[in-house]
Amino acid sequence: SQGGSLMPSLRVKLTKSPIGYPKSQKDALMALGLTKMQRERELPDNPSTHGQIRKVAHLVTVSEVKK
Repeated sequence: SQGGSLMPSLRVKLTKSPIGYPKSQKDALMALGLTKMQRERELPDNPSTHGQIRKVAHLVTVSEVKK
């Protein structure tokens, strides 16, 4: 068993196209691993992830993963 499995995580889904938005927002989506529409990623719930999500909050939907 891995010790990191108890760490809370967030499910992030790209729901709106980043076309027409600044490159910095597209870069934040790339860093989150959201490269195509409707793609979902499960990411760690930490301040770094929260900052990236806040930058593109108008393009994504976020839900908490229950473990």
